[in-house]
Amino acid sequence: MSSEYTGPRRLDDPTVMRAMAHPIRIKLLEQLTFRGAMTATQCAALVGESPSSCSFHLRILAKYGFIEPGERRGREKPWRSISRSRSAKPDFDDPASVRAVGALAELTLLRETERIRDFLANIHRLPPEFRDSVGLLKSVFWATPDELAELSRELQALMDRFSGRSERPELRPDGARQATLFATLNPEL
Repeated sequence: MSSEYTGPRRLDDPTVMRAMAHPIRIKLLEQLTFRGAMTATQCAALVGESPSSCSFHLRILAKYGFIEPGERRGREKPWRSISRSRSAKPDFDDPASVRAVGALAELTLLRETERIRDFLANIHRLPPEFRDSVGLLKSVFWATPDELAELSRELQALMDRFSGRSERPELRPDGARQATLFATLNPEL
């Protein structure tokens, strides 16, 4: 069992991407990433599935290296996420890779749309001190391939400054809340 989370995981194997491209697995990995180690029963209560279904999907996630067994708590067998972030880039010479990235991206977009819809439906519950921090941003601009690659690296560097806070609560400043940044950076076709 690893004691630390690894950095961003790059997904480039079509088999691994297809294993990840399942709505329940995406929800399970999301919960383990943001909430920490949990058992199949605990996961089931959060994702609306049976413990046996969650156990099956957790084993698939472990088989492909997304999660690993956590520290046992008596008879409980929790699972933990190995990486806090992932990126999927297709091998454009491999049609299976392109299809796998497309399937994973589609499910990720559907999950994020669901999450954002839930947030907006409950935005009135947001504490006043967080109201100015909410942003739905969109920008259209002209850029070269090198500029887009640089922007992608800069966005990752901005997010890196918050690393470690999920697994180490003592690093969180007073008043900190879990937040999500979801972005796509793509040239128009």
